[in-house]
Amino acid sequence: MARKPGRMYKKITQRSYTRREYMGGVPGSKLVTYDMGNLTEDFPIQLTLVTKEECQIRHNALESARIAANRILLDTLGQPNYHLKIRVYPHEVLRENKQATGAGADRVSQGMRLAFGKAIGTAARVRRGQEIMSVFVTPANFKLAKKSLISAGYKLPTPISLVVEKGQELVLT
Repeated sequence: MARKPGRMYKKITQRSYTRREYMGGVPGSKLVTYDMGNLTEDFPIQLTLVTKEECQIRHNALESARIAANRILLDTLGQPNYHLKIRVYPHEVLRENKQATGAGADRVSQGMRLAFGKAIGTAARVRRGQEIMSVFVTPANFKLAKKSLISAGYKLPTPISLVVEKGQELVLT
């Protein structure tokens, strides 16, 4: 079955509903790894991807952004030279009221009667200015970290900006 486009779930239209015990099975998140690279070293520069708008980011968009950023860093720097951290978790359960189409659909489908919907995935609700992911690197690898976060930002449904959280004086020199 084809998945609906992410723009259908981007806007926050109602209050959050995360009571999974009443939903009859929520599909697992595709995002399973939140820390990549060298987790032990303390890097002097922290570059963070920040949202400019309030929205919901689906779990598969977060996973594709993680893969895009991690691939650039891993291929060029190698695992011991960076630390990539995902800062949001997809708690929000997305539901869809499936409608039957075609001949005889009026006898099968109930329309909007008792339309609670089935769980189809999860999403992370983010506020304006919230951190999505961070990269920790050395000053020599700053431009590559910036490139990796920009490529990850293309996968997300909201405009993004990059913020240097730590090591501002090292970047300017």
